[in-house]
Amino acid sequence: MVLPTFGISNSVLAAERIYASYSALELSISVSTLENYAKTGVINEDLAAYQQYLPLEQLQELRRILLNRVKVSPIVVSQLLYTPQGEFLLHRLAQVIINKSSQPKTEFSALRSALILASGESGGLTLLNVLRKYPSSSIRLDVAETLEISTELEKLVNQTHQAIAAVSQKSKIEAATISQPNFSQLPDLQVPGKLKSQKYILKFFDSRRNRLLLTDVYIPNVQKAAPVIVISHGLGLDSSNFQYLATHLASYGFAVVVPNHPGSDAKQLRSLLNGHAIEVAEPGEFKDRPMDITYILNQLEKGNQSDSRFKGRLNLQQVGVFGQSLGGYTALALAGAKINFEQLKQDCQPAALQNTWNMSLLLQCRALELSSKSDKDYNLRDERVKAAIAVNPVTSSILGKAGLSQIKTPVMIVSSSDDTVAPALSEQILPFSWLTNSQKYLVMLVGGTHFSTIGNGNPANQQVALPADMIGDASQARRYMNVLSLPFFQTYIVGKPQYTPYLNAGYAQSISSKSLGLSLVKSLNTNELAQLLDIKGAKTAKKNSPTP
Repeated sequence: MVLPTFGISNSVLAAERIYASYSALELSISVSTLENYAKTGVINEDLAAYQQYLPLEQLQELRRILLNRVKVSPIVVSQLLYTPQGEFLLHRLAQVIINKSSQPKTEFSALRSALILASGESGGLTLLNVLRKYPSSSIRLDVAETLEISTELEKLVNQTHQAIAAVSQKSKIEAATISQPNFSQLPDLQVPGKLKSQKYILKFFDSRRNRLLLTDVYIPNVQKAAPVIVISHGLGLDSSNFQYLATHLASYGFAVVVPNHPGSDAKQLRSLLNGHAIEVAEPGEFKDRPMDITYILNQLEKGNQSDSRFKGRLNLQQVGVFGQSLGGYTALALAGAKINFEQLKQDCQPAALQNTWNMSLLLQCRALELSSKSDKDYNLRDERVKAAIAVNPVTSSILGKAGLSQIKTPVMIVSSSDDTVAPALSEQILPFSWLTNSQKYLVMLVGGTHFSTIGNGNPANQQVALPADMIGDASQARRYMNVLSLPFFQTYIVGKPQYTPYLNAGYAQSISSKSLGLSLVKSLNTNELAQLLDIKGAKTAKKNSPTP
């Protein structure tokens, strides 16, 4: 349904033959032959003619490349490829195409069309489907360039798998060296608490920044002032996506505040889809989102004095923040991490970007526009924030080592092994090793994606629905968020030490499921990662740069 919106027809001309250049050799082969080989492994007469030039290992590699699938929906591909970041990605991918048109935009549009159409196929976004959907009767490819790109991506995937395995192994070691309680005798935190809560929908307007902040506030039925947890949604979402967590925390006595961030919420995403916006988020969101929360906390402090609904019921000096994706960055910024313009300048050089497959870096680089508009050193920390949880955050360059080392409050970073939006290794695992605060936790959702803790889009709010395999086991991911957020905030916001047994590797192992594994570690330094991954970790740490 989304394809006509972008001027893409389902009945476009499809590529029938591939002309592939490899060194001095040019191979000519039909798409149907490649499709048959990819699906069956049978080398027919057409392909057999080239066996003397291509070793069996390379033919087997070709088959794997043709069928290797990226989990993504056509709507998400469309959203990405019509942004500046997506166009950058298209330019990188277009390097493998030799038959450049006299009108580069034509070739550019053809590749974009093929990617969107291929992602809508039953087999998903694979190279084979891209070739099948390419709107030209023939296409010429640089095989050497294609193999080089494949090798880069495979290296990145392998390093990520190694890092995730390292976290799992470290979690097992930590669990074995800590004296564990009998977890079956501990209260089950998956069960909602006994307190009822009242939800209010408030409208705050920051006239200085011209931002209308529609905010959900959950007030538990308690006699004394309740500690406050703020939940910051991710890019293209809204306050409804974490209602499950808000109600769970409120049932245990927390007042929960869930703002909608204008400019990077579901409304902004709809504007992009409808052609009324060219970006999923403006660069200013990197400063405006933390400022949204500070402004709302200021207004609630006033309401806590005069508004009969809240009067004396909010403890706004003991605040925790939970955020997902861009909301994860928001939580870390409020906890004290500063925007690292020096790191951005280094990582966002054209030559550096040409070698990255971390798409979140392209979004992070937009923050450089903040530096050009002002010499101000953005300090977005809010002293009221005493602890933060960041789920799938973007961190590697927008914060970097220098920015993350500023955090002095307890932090939990949650990562997902199959996250293709904010890759686990570069955006969470390595950045976790840069945190200098001893009260830190790294949680790994093994088998989780960028969208697992969110679940499917909320149709009532006109959110985009995602394929099931892009989400994974959302119900289990949500249970994990409930049972880990609660003891973390009880320990570091309320100061209840009886909840600390839930914050260790042994407890994570005890609740880990087969459909979505769970690991937790309290320590993991850069040198350990360097040894485990056989990468230049020490050099990476010195430069404060993400792993490419």
